[in-house]
Amino acid sequence: MKVTIVDYNSGNISSVINSFKEVAKDRVKIEVTADLNKIKSSDKVVLPGQGSFKSCVDALNKINGLTEALHEFAINNKKPLLGICVGLQMFADIGYEETETNGLGWISGKVSKIDNQNGKYKLPHIGWNQINIVKQSKIFENIENNSHMYFVHSYEFLPNDKNVISATTDYSTNIVCSVEKENIFGTQFHPEKSDKIGLQVIKNFIDL
Repeated sequence: MKVTIVDYNSGNISSVINSFKEVAKDRVKIEVTADLNKIKSSDKVVLPGQGSFKSCVDALNKINGLTEALHEFAINNKKPLLGICVGLQMFADIGYEETETNGLGWISGKVSKIDNQNGKYKLPHIGWNQINIVKQSKIFENIENNSHMYFVHSYEFLPNDKNVISATTDYSTNIVCSVEKENIFGTQFHPEKSDKIGLQVIKNFIDL
């Protein structure tokens, strides 16, 4: 089996790569590339994202044919794809970080700044927070509710269809921290920085 981590120059993804390699051991081939044919021929794809919504979308769009290849992989061929942090946010129709920017439009909704209640809550939201698992999700196998995950973000994904939400976290408001829609999975938290529990999420995705 081949799992491809999409490297589209969106910041440092070495911890994502290292965590996947640690979990995969010798069972699974981990490829790190933006090569369209390699992505299309993968069994699973990981879409990381660091920085702003706009910078990540711009970086994806700079690589000719990449968004189309991802669309073909996840939407047409229904193969498993995991978005991490901004990788999840880009599933939305639109984001409002820096400027209004169109997302991939895979899960209808928008990405808006977290309501910090006039400075009562610090932004970015950085650190460990409990997650509340609200629906049975394949990537939460063997993970207890109220486990702690690691977050770094100032913006949140607001999906139109609340049925896609698989977990939330409480920070100022109830923030969506993971989604599952058929073959598409996303986490706002960083599984690669969330210790053993995060590695379990990665293992669950690889084992799908």
